[in-house]
Amino acid sequence: MPRLRPLLALLFLIFTGTALADPWTILQRPIELETATGTLHGTLLRPKTDAPVPVALLLAGSGPTDRNGNNPMGGRNDSLKKLAELLARNGIASVRYDKRGIAASQAAGPDERQLSVDLYVADAVAWGHKLKADPRFSRLVLIGHSEGALIASLAAPGAGADALVSIAGSARPIDQLLREQLQQRLPPPLMARSDEILASLKAGHQVLRVPKPLLVLYRPSVQPYLISLFAKDPAAAFTAVRAPALIVQGSHDIQVSLDDARALQAIRPDAELAIIPGMNHILRITPADAPDPLATYNSPGLPLARELGERLVAFIERLPSSAGENGR
Repeated sequence: MPRLRPLLALLFLIFTGTALADPWTILQRPIELETATGTLHGTLLRPKTDAPVPVALLLAGSGPTDRNGNNPMGGRNDSLKKLAELLARNGIASVRYDKRGIAASQAAGPDERQLSVDLYVADAVAWGHKLKADPRFSRLVLIGHSEGALIASLAAPGAGADALVSIAGSARPIDQLLREQLQQRLPPPLMARSDEILASLKAGHQVLRVPKPLLVLYRPSVQPYLISLFAKDPAAAFTAVRAPALIVQGSHDIQVSLDDARALQAIRPDAELAIIPGMNHILRITPADAPDPLATYNSPGLPLARELGERLVAFIERLPSSAGENGR
């Protein structure tokens, strides 16, 4: 018996340190969605059980962010992969996928000029229909991160979502959010030119001459997408969703503010608001005075903020067993 104590202690630390609930057996499978212009590729994680379980459709943020939450320009953090694993450990299935034109779904969107928010929304709706028709799943929850929160809000009614989760989602049109972010990074002359370009794109007009330092943001091929993005109102989209909603925001997010989360709740007072102390934009805990606030953006080994998992799992578990107004 004495020899068993170290092993038992180790097992206790493993299970209490990595799981919030029951130790489910997790199944991971590839999943595909056929569209008129190509195949979208994703990953299905689900607990091994014969009973129907809730399923979350995870929607990634802006730019070339893949199914795992990684962006070649922003580093590897595996935020959505870890979120899917957390859900599965707590009896909740998930599907995360590469957007068209990204990673394994690159062939479904080879020309960046053809991408639009409406196309991404249509893809999310189609994924939602596929999951709603699958007898392995009960309730459908759309979980959007950053720009994905806008996509989730726009797609939720058409997808028949039973619930919506907005993580680090803006309450303002994205051109306003982008302007705020750039004011902290661009020198005044470039900021002035950026403001002119934003105003033109907001008005629906493309810009022919873009300064080289701004090409990564406003290259001609991405301007049609930005025009479609700036035309959307995140607050109006969130208000239009009748299903139960959860708003999640980290207190140390340097990209989206607490004011955005509070504004979303102000327009839908029935929505739950979870402000996670210390959490940053990629769902990790970071000190407010960290010398490099972006260091965690390329640290996939760091765990997700624990309270994020607790609030998210509790919200999904409280959902009514029958579909709501947006359900089937």
